[in-house]
Amino acid sequence: MSRLLYEHSVSYKGYLIIPFVFGKADNYKIYSYKLLSQIGHKSKFHKVENPAGIYGSTIDNIVEIAKEYIDEHLEFISHGDHFKSRYTYRDNLIIIFLQADKYFYDHYPPDSLNNIAAPKLFHSEYECLRWIKQGMDGLHIRHK
Repeated sequence: MSRLLYEHSVSYKGYLIIPFVFGKADNYKIYSYKLLSQIGHKSKFHKVENPAGIYGSTIDNIVEIAKEYIDEHLEFISHGDHFKSRYTYRDNLIIIFLQADKYFYDHYPPDSLNNIAAPKLFHSEYECLRWIKQGMDGLHIRHK
């Protein structure tokens, strides 16, 4: 699997649809997707790869396939956009959450949906993002 295309992710009815290039055939890209669920491991579709089993020829096409599958197999009713504060930095996905007046985050590397976030709370979204950026920039410098 190639890297997850977080920059093309789409939030839809409590899920985050994350496309990626599954493979190539005659120099044409074949797209697939993975899902994150706002209810986490309570969902049978959390961190699942392409439960529809259908592949697409474009990013827009695979997102539509994922949306149709979600519509047919919806597990819960979502109120609001759980994934609205999401960012891509150095091909990593960062999702910021607000709960009880504190901010925290999930951090997913480019090649997997394993959350590598540190258990830390922040007073603002900006403070959270600044801390993440400093940490990732420091890692990037050390790996050079």
